[in-house]
Amino acid sequence: MTAKEYCELVERLDRYQKQLITTITIKEDNSPLISLKESNFNLMFEPSFYKGYKYMVREAIFGKIGRISKILDKEDKRLIIRSVWRGFAHQKLLRDRRTKIIQKKYPNKSLKEISKIVSYFIAPEEESMHSTGGAVDALIYDLKKDCVMDFGNNDGLHLELNKTCYPFHPDITAQARKNRELLISLFDKEDFVVDPKEYWHFDYGNVIWAIEKGGKSAKYGIIKA
Repeated sequence: MTAKEYCELVERLDRYQKQLITTITIKEDNSPLISLKESNFNLMFEPSFYKGYKYMVREAIFGKIGRISKILDKEDKRLIIRSVWRGFAHQKLLRDRRTKIIQKKYPNKSLKEISKIVSYFIAPEEESMHSTGGAVDALIYDLKKDCVMDFGNNDGLHLELNKTCYPFHPDITAQARKNRELLISLFDKEDFVVDPKEYWHFDYGNVIWAIEKGGKSAKYGIIKA
């Protein structure tokens, strides 16, 4: 499959998922948010621009991250938690920051066009899976090499937001592909699903997870606060 064919497939899947979102019933289990910062897991945390960020996840996900961490411990690696639950204020601030970057890059585009570009990788507050507490953005740090692993479009923690973000994009090196496979497999074993557009984003319990699993209901709805 060519890069173009693969990207078209991913984009069709993304549109299909969005169409199905309103068909999924949310049977909220009311599980609490727990801070990964307060765990005893061997994790690393990408610094957040959002003041006081506590890296909180739903209770079940807390345990899953712990198990993933233990597997990586045996390989002299650390799971990097980039972002997890984000309230509406956090999500809006993230979108606003990205909007300014895109406006500077494309000064002649309209606000509607800018919003569409921003939304491709950063969803509006009420649509973001991060607002459910059921999404995890993660990378891996190699302790032996003392660096963030190469995932094909990252410079350390900095990610280029383009089509090479698609998990199985063919135009990345064999090593980057292997590293993505490791990351994805760790979360897959814990029943997460990888976002079709972002190899670092994993969902569990929310509507996207339900769609990917062929279910009719999700157990995590939006937590605004």
